[in-house]
Amino acid sequence: MTPERLATIKASLDRRQTDLTVVMENVRKPHNLAAVARTLEAVGGLEIHAITALTSIRLTQMSAGGIRKWIKVSKHLSTEQSLNDFKQQGFQVIATSLNENSKDFREIDYTRPTVILVGEELEGISEQAIEMADESITIPMAGMVQSLNVSVASALVLYEAYRQRSAAGMYDQRSLDDETYKALLFEACHPRIAYYCQQKSIPYPAIDENAEILEPVAGSKCGADDGFGEWLKKSRF
Repeated sequence: MTPERLATIKASLDRRQTDLTVVMENVRKPHNLAAVARTLEAVGGLEIHAITALTSIRLTQMSAGGIRKWIKVSKHLSTEQSLNDFKQQGFQVIATSLNENSKDFREIDYTRPTVILVGEELEGISEQAIEMADESITIPMAGMVQSLNVSVASALVLYEAYRQRSAAGMYDQRSLDDETYKALLFEACHPRIAYYCQQKSIPYPAIDENAEILEPVAGSKCGADDGFGEWLKKSRF
């Protein structure tokens, strides 16, 4: 890895916003989730959440492009449990929904820990989700159309959050804790070894400031002596 590439990765990790995320309710089309995830990653998000009855949900290569390794997808079965969990962590839940209580999306303070709640294209957000939200927001429109594509609407809201957070200097200081920062740096710089460690349920080896792997710590099994070289030859990863 070149020094320039390493510097780019570190700068991106330094700007990650651990308290800004999106929850999409009733996900049935993974490509919609992927489209929103691209914008969330672009403004420094780390994780997108899907409330879905699907057995599994992941970002497809065609829709998500190269962001699959930069943003995590978490699956939730229940709207109530998901939103309650966020509220207990101190997040405000902002629903993108046009109703009598909706505010202009620019009136919200996005420098607070924020969940932006969106729905699938046809059904939108459920009544339960709207009732649980702290605020509902709408995007002003001058034409005849009364709604936007979910990915477009999400992008407008996320970039308003980006604008406010940039003005507040929130991208100038790292919010990731050291342990998470080192883990993400390792995964970015050594994806194959990270995958191997995940499959074997063993810790990542330590790395130095240049992301070079140090001598394995005593007790660590992620090294040549644990068959990584042989595994790599056989793996299609």
